[in-house]
Amino acid sequence: LLSISLLFACTSTEDKVNYLVQRHMDSFVFVEGGSFMMGNPGLGWALGADSYPAHKVTLDSFSIQKYEVTQGDMDLFMEVTEYVSVYEHYDKTRDRAPKRFSEKLPAAAAWDDANAFCQWLSSLNGISINLPTEAQWEYAARSGGKMYQFATDTGKAVEDINMAAKSKGIINNPDALPLPPGSFPPNPLGLYDMSGNVAEFVSDNYQPDYYQSSPINNPKGPDTPQTHSLQGNIYQEKVARGGRFFDFWGNTTVSRLNVTRTLVGLSYGFRCAMQQ
Repeated sequence: LLSISLLFACTSTEDKVNYLVQRHMDSFVFVEGGSFMMGNPGLGWALGADSYPAHKVTLDSFSIQKYEVTQGDMDLFMEVTEYVSVYEHYDKTRDRAPKRFSEKLPAAAAWDDANAFCQWLSSLNGISINLPTEAQWEYAARSGGKMYQFATDTGKAVEDINMAAKSKGIINNPDALPLPPGSFPPNPLGLYDMSGNVAEFVSDNYQPDYYQSSPINNPKGPDTPQTHSLQGNIYQEKVARGGRFFDFWGNTTVSRLNVTRTLVGLSYGFRCAMQQ
């Protein structure tokens, strides 16, 4: 392992980028389109009122990555492009929680940062790569829209067998950490950690009542996001899907969260999707 690490350390930046791109492109899993009932089916799958009502959605085929993007890959992207996080306290957050920014863990990024990474990958390949839509994410987590409560190999959650046990830490505890992507078996589509590691950013704007008016075909979320104000500033909200490492029973395939698009949260991450 040491010799491999030393060899990689001597590799040029261009080679590192090429290796990153190849790994990411190889990690895309094809998802055949179809119709499903998106949202909470009323079986206690999620507590949030914004996951109701269940509604029919029909999607075109797409591809989505097996794994959450790692911090190491995010760091390389920021290095080679000189990208600076939109979060004004990014450096302070890294200093406060250095373990969370370990290269093997899911990337801790703001929504805008995650979107920029996917767009970068898109530009390097000349194809359309973005954050998945909320509907794509749920359809993939449920292995093609099946009635799976958790995005595990069985559709059920068993602590430390197919999903991480509830963390003893809390959301802002820098020592409470997610696990490296791929730590547990994938769901039937071959996707890892879509329940119970980090909540994942999707492309959609957040509105709590969007499911009441969502279109059937390839929904992309509301045109305008919900906003909130803090200290005189107005912040837009995006959607994050899936559960988090400190909330075992909240990690269902239909759970959804509203997130500030310019804030780095230690319990969030992302993966990219590719349009066919």
